Amino acid sequence: MATHEATVEGVGVGVGDDGPGHPVVLLRVREELVPIFVSADQAQSMQHALDGTPFERPLTHDLFVDMVAEFGAAIDRIRIDDLADGTFYAKIDTEQYGDDERTEMVFDARPSDGIALALRVDCPIIVSDEVIDEAGRDPDELGFVDEEEARREHDIGDEGFDFDDDEDDPGFGGDDPF
Repeated sequence: MATHEATVEGVGVGVGDDGPGHPVVLLRVREELVPIFVSADQAQSMQHALDGTPFERPLTHDLFVDMVAEFGAAIDRIRIDDLADGTFYAKIDTEQYGDDERTEMVFDARPSDGIALALRVDCPIIVSDEVIDEAGRDPDELGFVDEEEARREHDIGDEGFDFDDDEDDPGFGGDDPF
């Protein structure tokens, strides 16, 4: 099974015929976007990691990363390796060191948890060809606007254009990709 490394393009709200819908994370992989619908809490956790927003108290994913490190382990990568009946499946590949031995462990996970963790520890997010073939979409099909590209085209600095707060902007496109 061939795999490809993905990057998180952003977290937003999917838009369908009925208007704004569920939170979605967009992965860019193999020149396509893979939209994965997530809960509002997961979306918020991912966005905080993307923004580097510190909290006075650790969020769940931050706590998990701290615990893993305290136990002498590390998160190596996140694999999104299956899609069945509209549900994505993921694995978290880890390793632990103890008594001069390395032990590899794999944990079943929701992709949203895996992505939130990957953003915190800066590990690769790997997506299988099968998942990309089934769920990947052309960015134009989703109406995706790359913020950096839009800034360059319109010669607008970071402070001059807010993509997240425009209530009239439908976001990722007019049709639900599913």
